[in-house]
Amino acid sequence: MYIFYGSDQTFPLYIGKSINIRNRVLAHFRTQSEAKLLHMTTDIGFHETIGEIGALLLESQLIKNQSPLFNKRLRVARKLCSLRITEKTTQFVFSNETDFTHAPDLFGLFKTRHAAIDQIRELADQERLCYGALGLEKLTQGRACFRFSLKKCAGACCGQETLENHQQRLRDSLESLRVRSWPYPGRIAIEEKSGALTEYHILNNWLYLGTAQSLESGKSMITPTTHFDRDSYKILCRYVFGQDGLNIVELD
Repeated sequence: MYIFYGSDQTFPLYIGKSINIRNRVLAHFRTQSEAKLLHMTTDIGFHETIGEIGALLLESQLIKNQSPLFNKRLRVARKLCSLRITEKTTQFVFSNETDFTHAPDLFGLFKTRHAAIDQIRELADQERLCYGALGLEKLTQGRACFRFSLKKCAGACCGQETLENHQQRLRDSLESLRVRSWPYPGRIAIEEKSGALTEYHILNNWLYLGTAQSLESGKSMITPTTHFDRDSYKILCRYVFGQDGLNIVELD
């Protein structure tokens, strides 16, 4: 982990990670588009981690907590949008009102409602889904929607397709975006080793709490009241729970 600092050493300008920090930092100096960052930089610090999991989680946490000027991704998104799909309804729900950690039947993690609508409109065109059944437009009872006359809707609006079948097709199409519930009763420690070194990454409810050198010190880390962390969720789903051979210890 490396950190670019300006004249104010309190807040960083940029936070990044690399296996070879020297080569990565030199690459910044060869990139013309980063001239403003380099002009403002007065010092470069680093923080060593023993593995990829710890580096990914720490990078995400530091960027959220310190909001570096030149980091555009991994910023805090406190109000995520998702689709709740049941047998008869499709609703837009938000993380500031619904606990995404444990809520069932949620699909997709979108930064805005507009982004969710764009996704579902694109899917509707591909799968001949009904805008009315999706909650994107109002329907007149007993009448087909306009898209049905264009053969862009399979007819959930007018009885040509059952609503249950429509909803199941929608769920099947979005299965890869299903939001997983936190699979543990409480906090866990993920063991990461490199040679003789061992670290324990402590998490709860998809939230990274910190890294400890022992399980005992990890047990003292408390889960704060916070928002659903989209980036920790994605890191864990991709790099942790998709891997075999990791030692995961339940702490609660």
